[in-house]
Amino acid sequence: MSTDRSWGRHLQVVAGESVVASSAATFSALALELPIWAMFIGWIALFTRGVNFKAGLVNLGCVLIGLALGIGAAHLQGALGPHLGAYAITAVVLAITAAALSLARLPVFNNLLGFFLGLVSYFASHLPPTLGSFASLGLAAVIGIAAGFLARAWAHRVNAARSTPPVD
Repeated sequence: MSTDRSWGRHLQVVAGESVVASSAATFSALALELPIWAMFIGWIALFTRGVNFKAGLVNLGCVLIGLALGIGAAHLQGALGPHLGAYAITAVVLAITAAALSLARLPVFNNLLGFFLGLVSYFASHLPPTLGSFASLGLAAVIGIAAGFLARAWAHRVNAARSTPPVD
């Protein structure tokens, strides 16, 4: 009987989290014309480190720093390309990786996975290195973080409501 309740609780959590993910993806794609995968970058970032409000903001900040590093890398690639040709990528990756690894030593905004999620988000987007690109991808990450919080809140609510044993 306990296993049946556990399975039912699990299905409720999965259904609720799936509705949240689907709603966030639909809103991102249809209302804001943002790439769905970019929203999931934020969702993933939420769960890279402590899942509370403060940690979520730190994780988001690190993704945004990673986006800025990516945009900076694109500008650096453009500046070094005429001088180094194809080898400009070597210098750019070396510099940006060193920067990200060094930023991981910061006292608060030090989520290395968040930095690299932001970098990946920028480069996967193939968007130009502009403030508009930063805003679009940053907004997608914010939606993902918010959706992750909603999904986690749903799971917590379902599990808390079901944790008291039924009266026979």
